[in-house]
Amino acid sequence: MALYFSHPACLEHDPREHLPSHPDTPERLRAIERRLAAADWLGWERREAPAASEADLELIHTREHVEAVRELSSTNGGGAIDPDTYVGDASFRAALHAAGGACAMTRELLAGEEEVGFCAIRPSGHHAEPDRAMGFCLFDNVAIAAELAIRALGVERVMVLDWDVHHGNGTVEAFRQRRDVLVVGLHQQGIYPGGGSIADFGSGEGEGYTINLPVPGGSEEDLWLSLLEHIVVPVAQSFAPQLILVSAGFDAHVDDPLAGCRLESASFARMARHLRELARVQGAPLGAVLEGGYSPPALAESVELTMRALAGEGQAESAAPEAMLTSRAASHVGRHWQL
Repeated sequence: MALYFSHPACLEHDPREHLPSHPDTPERLRAIERRLAAADWLGWERREAPAASEADLELIHTREHVEAVRELSSTNGGGAIDPDTYVGDASFRAALHAAGGACAMTRELLAGEEEVGFCAIRPSGHHAEPDRAMGFCLFDNVAIAAELAIRALGVERVMVLDWDVHHGNGTVEAFRQRRDVLVVGLHQQGIYPGGGSIADFGSGEGEGYTINLPVPGGSEEDLWLSLLEHIVVPVAQSFAPQLILVSAGFDAHVDDPLAGCRLESASFARMARHLRELARVQGAPLGAVLEGGYSPPALAESVELTMRALAGEGQAESAAPEAMLTSRAASHVGRHWQL
């Protein structure tokens, strides 16, 4: 009932070649795969992520951007795109397999082969805007997969939920003026990359189809689950997605060094159960694509528990809405959606 995509090339991208202290290390993916291997891969079917074509990348990104990343990666060992984002000579190939994994998962899910998928890939994608790389991200893997579903696979409505602790600005910008992709973000306010205001609902024809749910630093599971259950799920039910994709970052974990929220590994599994039930009710396949998470042990545990939940382990637990911030979010989101 579940597909797991990855590729060895995703281990070859290593920004430490240019910045030795960079937190996005291959050990993140190695830790995940060691843990899953010890659990016999949870019974999931493992697939090798194919390389995306440059035409796939250009579903979202400009040709100039794709060419610039390819050229930098192939020239003298790469270098810096910005103070956070680096490429080496293996980075473009890794990024092709990262985007290709998200696309292959989407194709298989929509073909009805399986109901659930997880892509353990890197580099991450959700900060990459159509014309620039940033925030460790070269190409927006989830956005490319969502656009592929609409342009080539007969889907009319895709929902992207981004629960990475950092705002997924790239995905928002890709679909800001669109009504066929609902982009919902749960993230910590006031940290990189900025933006993600609760008052930003998209623009033009897409107004109302971007939903930002920022939380303060120090936020714990109760608030995240409350926003998911009482804001995200009702909006999704009204939108009626035919495909649900998750930008699955795990850097809201209490042990993560790059942010300040306080989720436990089991918190991500609890969120995943609500999404699993949403997908079941909607009759929509559900795919998750790895984004952040910079404590390898916490990341590996969180991914395992999330995958178990997506595949059916445990029951979704309902709770009373957190009073203050959930009510505030409801007052904003309720201008566009019935809650």
